[in-house]
Amino acid sequence: MPEVRATKAVPPPATTDGQARSTSRDPFFDNAKYLAIVLVAIGHAWTPLREDSRTMAALYMFVYAFHMPAFIMIAGYFSRNFTARPHQLRRLVSGVLAPYLIFGVAYVLFVRWGTDSPDYPFALLDPYYLTWFLIALFVWRITAPLWNVVRWPMPIALTVAALASFTPSLGNDLNIQRVLQFLPFFVLGMRLRPEHFELVRRREVRLAALPVLLGALVTAYWAVPRMDAGWFYRSSSAQEMGFDWWIGVVMSLALFGCGLVLSVAFLSWVPRRRRWYTALGAGTIYGYLLHGFVVKASRWWEWYDVAWVDTPGGRLAVTALGALVVTLLCTAPVRRVFRFMVEPSLSWVFRGDDETERKERGAGGERGRSDETGNRKPVKAG
Repeated sequence: MPEVRATKAVPPPATTDGQARSTSRDPFFDNAKYLAIVLVAIGHAWTPLREDSRTMAALYMFVYAFHMPAFIMIAGYFSRNFTARPHQLRRLVSGVLAPYLIFGVAYVLFVRWGTDSPDYPFALLDPYYLTWFLIALFVWRITAPLWNVVRWPMPIALTVAALASFTPSLGNDLNIQRVLQFLPFFVLGMRLRPEHFELVRRREVRLAALPVLLGALVTAYWAVPRMDAGWFYRSSSAQEMGFDWWIGVVMSLALFGCGLVLSVAFLSWVPRRRRWYTALGAGTIYGYLLHGFVVKASRWWEWYDVAWVDTPGGRLAVTALGALVVTLLCTAPVRRVFRFMVEPSLSWVFRGDDETERKERGAGGERGRSDETGNRKPVKAG
C-alpha cells in the first residue's frame, strides 16, 4: 500500500516551540493504515488459494472491495492542504516520485533475477505491480489544488471514473485506468472533515457495521461464480473485460458505493487509542512496497505447491504468515535499513534550506510534515 496532509481542523496539528518535539500523530489513522496494509498483504497471500476454494475467493473479493478505497480516502483526507508550495513539492518528489523510480528499477531487477528473464524491460511509464499506487498518489496529490477549487468535485470525479471505465483507448501508461477509476475515493477523502470521522466511530455506526460486513461476505460468496474479481482492480475498461460499455458505468458507480459503505464499516471498528501496532502505522509504505518481493518470490518459486497449503489449516497458516511478514516489514529496524529507498534524502537536488522551508510554511497554522499515507511528522517551528 501507502501517505498525506491537512487543514486547520485536522486532528492533531503538530506544533512545537522549537525545542522539545511533540509526537502528535493521531493513533486512529495509524491504526487504520496498519490494519489496511495487513488486509492488502493477506489479500495477496490468498490469491493462489482462491482458484480451488470458493470460500477463499469470497474472502478475497470481500477484502478487495474496500481495503484500497479506505486507504485512498485516508490519503485524500491528509492531502487537503496540498497547494503545491515549494516545500510540499520537494516532499512529494522525495517521498512519492523518487520511491516510484527506485522501486520500479528494483522490481525489474528482481524479475530478471527471479525468473531468469534478463531481457525483461525497464518501463518508466508502465508501473510494475505495487508501484502503481505511488504514481497514482503522485497524480492525485499534484491535482489536489484543482479539487479544492472546482464547484462540484465529487460529481466531476465520479464522472471521470465512469468515463475511464469504458475508454479502452486510454492505454496502460501510468496505469491510468486505476488512477482515474480510484480517483473518487481520493477526492472524497479531501472533502472529509474531523467530525465525519467522529460520526464513523459512534457506537450505533459500529453496531450497524456488523450486519453490513456480514451481508457483504454473504454477497461475495454468492458473487464468486457470477462476477469477475477483476472489477475490483480498476485496471481495465469494460470492453477489455468483455462487457458492453454501459456495464462499465454501472460497475464504476456500484463499486464506489460498495467501497464507501464497507470502508465506513471497516473504519468504525478501528481502535481510536494506541495499540501495540499503532507505531507500525508510520511504516505502512515500507510494508506495502517490500512485501511485494515476498509475494512474487512465493509465486515464482512455487511455495504454494506443498500439500499442506491446500488444507484449512494451511490456509490459516498462509493468512497468518501474510500478516506477520507485512507487520515485520513495517517495524523500525526494517525502516532504518530501507530508508534510502523508501524515503531517500534529496536535499542535494533542491534549492533552498530548512530556514527557507520554515518561512514557506509561515508563522501560523499547521506545522509538521506528512508521511505518504497521511499522519503528521513533527518538525521544529522556527
